[in-house]
Amino acid sequence: MTQFISAISLIVPDYDQAIAFYVGLLGFELVEDIELSDDKRRVLVAPQGSTETRILLTLAENEAQEEVIGEQAGNGVFLFLETYDFDGDIALMERAGVDIVEEPRFEDHGKLAIFRDPFGNKWELLERH
Repeated sequence: MTQFISAISLIVPDYDQAIAFYVGLLGFELVEDIELSDDKRRVLVAPQGSTETRILLTLAENEAQEEVIGEQAGNGVFLFLETYDFDGDIALMERAGVDIVEEPRFEDHGKLAIFRDPFGNKWELLERH
């Protein structure tokens, strides 16, 4: 049986602010944006060309969820974004004022940097050798 992870839930304080960052700045594709009720939407975003795993932007619904915004990995790196144009992507992020928390460096598995989204989540940007 073939399986894959179709979505990872990312708790955010505001749908439109999250779409502006992931789609508007990082260039992700807005896969789905469906209104479910007056205050709830199903919003899926994914890096351009990604065919399986997407991010489900989930609006915090209570105090417990609000408290974990940006801390879903306990201050560790939560999401990993692979690229074929590390230098171009990191330059775009720097020009846009994205919080680069660990400057670009080379590791055994490739060139990487750690950045933080506007909600506090740490991401690794990686270009494999």
